[in-house]
Amino acid sequence: MAEIQIKEQSNGKKTQNKKPIRVDMTPMVDLGFLLITFFMFTTNFSKPNAINFSNPPKNDIKVISDIDIRNSITFILGKDGRVFYYQAEKKDLNESSLTEVSFDKAQVAKTIEAAKAKAPRKEIFTVIIKPTDDSQYKTMVDMLDEMTITKSERYGISEMNDKEKELYQNKVQ
Repeated sequence: MAEIQIKEQSNGKKTQNKKPIRVDMTPMVDLGFLLITFFMFTTNFSKPNAINFSNPPKNDIKVISDIDIRNSITFILGKDGRVFYYQAEKKDLNESSLTEVSFDKAQVAKTIEAAKAKAPRKEIFTVIIKPTDDSQYKTMVDMLDEMTITKSERYGISEMNDKEKELYQNKVQ
């Protein structure tokens, strides 16, 4: 039992025999714990902001041996929020096929939708995202948000090859 004992001081005068005052702190401690418990149960905890990644299915889809470049589009995320895309094979890739697009006015979403509309097999349309070494985290998050907005279920994150790095450096300079 918690209690506080108060001693009375004498000022040189004759004092009567008084019992010391005892204040029992147990109910106060109980009330404190009840209040803490009440506020913990009634508060709303903030939900974490997380991006849901889905793993590929386990051998449910047939392996596609013929890859048609029209069923995919590649985005290169550059520095200062710059985004480039192309829809060509590696051997046909040149500076004119690498086009810059921005997140303003939903241009990235329109580009994905237009490429998906032209794809011969829309069910296997894939978006390939390739961040550069000097790209920003915010650009990557914005690109993943675009995947959600366009309802693109098939997308992947990959590293750039040498030809893409060379073309990117030429475009940035």
